Amino acid sequence: MNASSSLVALQQISHTFGNQKVLDDISANLTEKRICAILGKSGSGKSTLLRVINGMIRPDFGQVWFSGKPLDYENIFLLRLKIGYVVQQVGLFPHMTVQENIELLGKIAHKPVQEVNTRIKVLMDMVGLPTSYLSKYPHQLSGGEQQRVGLCRAMLLQPPLLLMDEPFASLDYATKQAIYQHLLDIQDQESRTIALVTHDWEEAIRLADDFIWMAQGRIKASGDKTKLVEMKNTYLKTL
Repeated sequence: MNASSSLVALQQISHTFGNQKVLDDISANLTEKRICAILGKSGSGKSTLLRVINGMIRPDFGQVWFSGKPLDYENIFLLRLKIGYVVQQVGLFPHMTVQENIELLGKIAHKPVQEVNTRIKVLMDMVGLPTSYLSKYPHQLSGGEQQRVGLCRAMLLQPPLLLMDEPFASLDYATKQAIYQHLLDIQDQESRTIALVTHDWEEAIRLADDFIWMAQGRIKASGDKTKLVEMKNTYLKTL
């Protein structure tokens, strides 16, 4: 991972909750337009690291850089308009239609209605959902369909960075394989930097270009897919 082509740079990040150090001297880079899997078992600090990247958590020590500039915590809302966020629970608003859920950020950012509607149609096509679904409510969709709507919402404003926190953990195998392909197809069509938190080695191998393996709040190993293949047995023994 080359610092000169990094969208996100983490420098000596440390953070403590109570008496527990959850991040301990983390330095890493997320390279532009590549998918980086952040691996590790539960409690290793993966999700905390994602929240540090998007400014939800201001670390006790260290610096986060985005597009060559340190995070401006006084105007963090502006940064988050450049970051898509997808979580396991999807987080769709149940009282809103699919259309209303996806267009929400467009309204917040005061984007023209026609521009938003055009973008929504493009995204729905990318994730393989018919536009007839736009009038449906989340409870009328399967888990995989909800997750695809969540992807559409996260990518509405074409953010250069997409953060994904165990987004596929609750899906069955067949649904996972289908949505993996949708994500890879989207990455081919409009490449962006993606940080994918997962404990699943197979998922990381299928999706990621690079990886960061975390354990007890520290980086245990990092590198590209070739190194990830080599450390398969070592990693799986820790889960």
